[in-house]
Amino acid sequence: MDGFAPRLPLAIGITIAVAILGFLLGAGVNASAVMLVGGIVAVLVAASQAHDTATPDQPDASHGHAATATQDVIDAVDEPILIVAGGAVVAANPAARALLGAHIVGGDVRLAIRHPAAAERLFGERDDAEPVSLVGLGARDQSWEMRLRPIGEGRRLVHLVDRTGNRATERMRVDFVANASHELRTPLASLLGFIETLRDEAGEDPGVRERFLKVMNDEARRMQRLIDDLISLSRIEADKYRPPDQAVDFSAMLERVCEELASTNPARGRDVVRDAPAGIAVIGDRAQLSQLLHNIIGNAMKYGRAGTPVEIRVSEGATMAELVVRDHGEGVAIEHLPRLTERFYRVDSGRSRALGGTGLGLAIVKHIVERHRGRLDIGSVVGDGTTVTIRLPLATVIKP
Repeated sequence: MDGFAPRLPLAIGITIAVAILGFLLGAGVNASAVMLVGGIVAVLVAASQAHDTATPDQPDASHGHAATATQDVIDAVDEPILIVAGGAVVAANPAARALLGAHIVGGDVRLAIRHPAAAERLFGERDDAEPVSLVGLGARDQSWEMRLRPIGEGRRLVHLVDRTGNRATERMRVDFVANASHELRTPLASLLGFIETLRDEAGEDPGVRERFLKVMNDEARRMQRLIDDLISLSRIEADKYRPPDQAVDFSAMLERVCEELASTNPARGRDVVRDAPAGIAVIGDRAQLSQLLHNIIGNAMKYGRAGTPVEIRVSEGATMAELVVRDHGEGVAIEHLPRLTERFYRVDSGRSRALGGTGLGLAIVKHIVERHRGRLDIGSVVGDGTTVTIRLPLATVIKP
């Protein structure tokens, strides 16, 4: 051990340098972490071997010291780490024991990580850096990535990385593409069908032709609204890390939006009741705040019962302006509330489409509020209506 001790700091330093180099060359944070931890453990194993060679009469003390040092290293890692030898788990950090159970140390690794893909790699001879995807480990909806690294003496370091968030994001992306395709395909099919009919004898009848052209116009505008919302959502997401910096007269904007909505739906426009003091200003993006108001108030006018009030209130707190919009419609069951801001999520698909909804309105509102560093709350009572509350930073409290 005396001969090895002077070289131990150098060996650890080289290991750290290799891990950093791996990261810079594109291996990534997780892969570099495996390289770093695995390399240090390998150094500790080498230290143990050197000590065994120098002092063969004291093997127990040497192994105990190396095992303690190895355990200290893996305990410092927040993600699950195991060390496997001969098909058994010889060490595990707290994160691994929390995920797989405290009983795993000393037991068969196949019982610790119950997954066919894991068993194949753990008992195979492949030691490459290609990760193994493990879906359902720990909990049914969890997704993990398993990486292995040899550390000498027939031992392997097993590193588990939680990829549940990435899997959920990928699922959302796939659902989004599928839903967008469906929403565009439906009006497109109608357009193509009516065009084909008009080419036949039906096109000779002025009444039929006019009726068909109206349907085609409505479907084309439906597609246009959907495309406009998709583009808008994309732009908002692209700007989400760049907070707005304009002072916007929120009270004046609210008045203009209500007038615009009333001009397109005079009957419901007369039901709008406003309580908004003049001069309330917020920090924001004018175009996006106008879109937010159109979406929230437009929804309340559409989904509230005809003849019932659409109540709008704006107030000013210490640091935030608060907008509350309430309708008196059918309301939404509590199990639907957490998903209302998901793209294309609809409580009643048929009714939403009939009223001209694209399924993106509240998703756009959510992203606008997030970009403005505000807060969105939605409450609803079945049979009594829905209340949307939005808080935005006041212009008076924002420092340049």
